[in-house]
Amino acid sequence: MLLEDIVELALKYNKLIDVHCDETDDPHSRFVELLNALVLMEDYGTKTTASHTCSFGSADDSYAYRMIDLFKKSKMNFISCPTENAYLQGRHDSYPKRRGLTRVKEFMENGINIAFAQDSINDPWYPAGNGNMMNILDNGIHLAQIMSPEHIQKDLDLITSNGAKCLNIQDRYGLDVGKDANFIVLDGDSPFDVIRNRAGVLASVRKGEYLFKQKPVEYEVELDLGVKY
Repeated sequence: MLLEDIVELALKYNKLIDVHCDETDDPHSRFVELLNALVLMEDYGTKTTASHTCSFGSADDSYAYRMIDLFKKSKMNFISCPTENAYLQGRHDSYPKRRGLTRVKEFMENGINIAFAQDSINDPWYPAGNGNMMNILDNGIHLAQIMSPEHIQKDLDLITSNGAKCLNIQDRYGLDVGKDANFIVLDGDSPFDVIRNRAGVLASVRKGEYLFKQKPVEYEVELDLGVKY
């Protein structure tokens, strides 16, 4: 199906668009440019997501920053799948090898909505997928090199609120009166703490009800934390 047909159908039925776009190392692949132009003309960018866009990570700066200005105008969303993209892309390179990710850092710094995701669960494209978004975040922030103090404060958005924007559910997302009580509880005291320690999930709540709740950890040997050496 042509991109023009996809956009036409989405407009006709008022549906969200998610295109697995430019999942290639070829820096001359231009499907994301065409998609952006189509939704920019129709003012449909906030309802459109371009997933993967690996080729954009291989594009030269001159082209990339010209397109970033156009992405800002269209308000189109982006999704990167760090584990799949790193596993699949660049495999035909010698050295240096490309990481396969789109320009995550540049999108964040230019106010373009970008989220992390995983679209493969134990399949040929990515055999090790298990849906653990904290693992996806851990891989993504290393590959995209976004661990400065300023980035750390926003990194969790990549697997939370930014994804909600892609799904156009940001008005129902968050812990406010009248919104769905959908959230997870991480074992940590701050964004830096949970990211650094690869924090586990203590509980998952959907619409105010527990999907699961982790039991407290018990040790066979009692630890006396008051002992001094």
